[in-house]
Amino acid sequence: MAYTLINSRPAARAPSDASPTALAAGQGKLVDSHGRRISYLRLSITDRCDLRCTYCMPERMTFLPRKDVLSFEELDELVTAFAAFGVDKLRITGGEPLVRKDIMELMARFARHIGNGLNDLTMTTNGTLLAKYAGELSAIGMRRINVSLDTLKRDVFERVARRDMLDDVLKGIDAAIRAGLKVKINTVALAGTNEDEIPDLIRFAHERGADITLIETMPMGEAETDRVGDYLPLDKVRADLAKQFTMADIDFSTGGPARYVKVAETGGRLGFITPLTHNFCESCNRVRVTCTGRLYTCLGREDGADLREALRSDPTGAALRAAILGGIERKPKGHDFDAARLATPASPRTMSHTGG
Repeated sequence: MAYTLINSRPAARAPSDASPTALAAGQGKLVDSHGRRISYLRLSITDRCDLRCTYCMPERMTFLPRKDVLSFEELDELVTAFAAFGVDKLRITGGEPLVRKDIMELMARFARHIGNGLNDLTMTTNGTLLAKYAGELSAIGMRRINVSLDTLKRDVFERVARRDMLDDVLKGIDAAIRAGLKVKINTVALAGTNEDEIPDLIRFAHERGADITLIETMPMGEAETDRVGDYLPLDKVRADLAKQFTMADIDFSTGGPARYVKVAETGGRLGFITPLTHNFCESCNRVRVTCTGRLYTCLGREDGADLREALRSDPTGAALRAAILGGIERKPKGHDFDAARLATPASPRTMSHTGG
């Protein structure tokens, strides 16, 4: 039976010891101490993944025990609380979210928030299981999905992902498009690996009506790769692309950090996410919650809040709301990523633990 999740508990109120900058007066909105409204939650539902991308995690990855990972009920309660605070965009991440057991039961829970707090429910996936689930995701109300794809070459894919699953990803992308999902391809730009292939990836995406976003490699956690050698500044990429594409800056946003151009030759949109060459923190509207319930208000910082403890210690939800408000109040002005210090991770967390 359908129900209105945003009204499933008393209206959120700032606790008496919460700073007024954390909650816009009378609006129930999350606003940090730098005046930025937080409207976008990236929620990891698992740290597990069926790939082992070299820039993301080690081959012999140690995954979390089940008891440490939030249950379906706890994840749903988190989404309810954030929606009550005016967060209207929810992106489900991992690890690889589609590997979680009974994933569609969980996604159906989240989908009940659409129109009752959430305006946008989406997901970032590696695409390996997307052919199986694309139709169901569309049926519950998802309209957009991001798929990670760094290469169209089977040997390069196997070298980077350490799994021979490129065909599964490509089938997943086509299945998502057939299901009516708007697809965006996410490509990590890697020097000497896919640098020469980026024009082909742009054409691949745009021929299918998909957007594509290029991302600079981020210094997160332990990985089995040379981050300094992998680093490819997107300024250089854009300059190289300008030799064969006509690109015009456009005023377009999906709510994330990408800055977009329109490519005249293909008619498609191309985004650039540049945490190292161009800091985008001044307009940051997002926070992350890991599958263990740890709130991180900045991808490159360790400050946050333990929402799992709040969830499990207080069934009234008051501790959870206070923990969210406290975490938002401590949100830093900017991250600590620095291209000059790529050899040393800015954070010990892997992206699979943090939520991509």
